[in-house]
Amino acid sequence: MRVSLSDAAARHITRYLARRGKGVGVRLGVKTTGCSGLAYKIEFADEVAPEDIVFEQQGVKILVDPKSLPYIDGTELDF
Repeated sequence: MRVSLSDAAARHITRYLARRGKGVGVRLGVKTTGCSGLAYKIEFADEVAPEDIVFEQQGVKILVDPKSLPYIDGTELDF
């Protein structure tokens, strides 16, 4: 299983985390929404939870909870 970043996304996330002054990376997942099924969620993460699966690319950590991983396996984040 894998989640990856494009070069542009890695640069953008790195710059934004530096401006924020805190954070370990981004958290990517899915959540249940109404009758349409699932929606993606992405947010900056300030810490790694014990259950998180961590993918690191170009110095950027992508944190994914185990329940979301089957839905986003093979995803590439781009900017």
